[in-house]
Amino acid sequence: MSALDDAALGRLWDVVAERLQRNGLEARGVVTLSGLDRPERYALAGLVGRPIPGDSARVDLRALDARLRATGTARSLVAAVESRRGPLVDRPGARTTAAAERAAVREAARAELELRGLGSETWVESWLDSVRSVVGRLPASVASEALVNAVGCISRLPKTGAGCGRTELANRTAGDSHCLDDGSLLSTLVLRAIALMASQPVPQSATERRALWERAGVLADEVSTTVMTLGLSPVGGSAVAEAVRLRCEAGCETHLTIRDLRRLDRIVPEGKAVWVCENPRVLEAAMEAGSDAAVVCTAGNPTVVVTMLLERLVTDGARLLYRGDFDWPGISIANRIVNAYGATPWRMRCGDYAAALAAAGTGVAQLPVLEGHPVPAVWDAELTTAMQRAGRAVHEEAMLDLLVGDLSSG
Repeated sequence: MSALDDAALGRLWDVVAERLQRNGLEARGVVTLSGLDRPERYALAGLVGRPIPGDSARVDLRALDARLRATGTARSLVAAVESRRGPLVDRPGARTTAAAERAAVREAARAELELRGLGSETWVESWLDSVRSVVGRLPASVASEALVNAVGCISRLPKTGAGCGRTELANRTAGDSHCLDDGSLLSTLVLRAIALMASQPVPQSATERRALWERAGVLADEVSTTVMTLGLSPVGGSAVAEAVRLRCEAGCETHLTIRDLRRLDRIVPEGKAVWVCENPRVLEAAMEAGSDAAVVCTAGNPTVVVTMLLERLVTDGARLLYRGDFDWPGISIANRIVNAYGATPWRMRCGDYAAALAAAGTGVAQLPVLEGHPVPAVWDAELTTAMQRAGRAVHEEAMLDLLVGDLSSG
């Protein structure tokens, strides 16, 4: 057995192994051992070639390395320690390599962002910082590929109203219909970008993730969500067009899916007035009154299928008239529809709000209190001021007779 294997040198090898790894596997610096017992002092004295008179000793690693080489005891200090403590890690080198790999991963993502025309987007740097925790433990090549695929997917997110299915987007991105399944790496990376674009927190639940996908125009499928319509009589000889026309002629509402919209050639003739409401009760009341007006209900904040239909109607040359609630969320929705689709506000001006309050009479105190932050109405600067002053919300149901009258008279 070599003298280097003396059990009394065990503490020395432990201390030297730690120092060598911190030194980048270079034999330099001094280590100190204290509380030495007699066997340790004798073994250490024999190793360094000098007496150890007390219970502590300082060992110069460069000198020890030179002595081991000169006496032929070991090829080097590093070799002597590794043969007794296993492979040593160059920690500074490992950190440098890891940093270089992280930088390369980030640059690969940044290059793809530039290639896709996304490099100057305001969310990019925050996204690159955010995804470090997601890909940080992956091999650099795997992390780079994941981020490049994520950027490709982000660049293919549908534009407002265009909509698509998640499996369709997955196939177009990576040729794998399941690569955007809930919980997948690619899905996680893309959702973080969508959250930043929308100024939303990173989604934590399946419901939050689905809602964020839909906000970006991506649906889990093309048939589970619908838009409620009345009086739409699409042209064309397809079975879908015929089915919608039959329901229209029967005075029935029709729930259109994204798949339906993709299979309809033309939904309305050019110049057709289409009345858009927020509350399903308005459409239901119009149906009960036998109105033959064309009505679309957003059922609150427009989903992807709703925005797809509105975009199709504008493309067909329809004139949209929009009516929502006189509350701050209602004004926000109206702003979106007026700005995105050129809709004309329908009984949503300051005078209409004042008339609704007057019609409530003594019951105005029972109207809901306005809550939240005021939202300026893009079509009527005086409306927001009037609503703030009155402090009451007026929902569509409170004006139902007027709205149904409009729909019945055209």
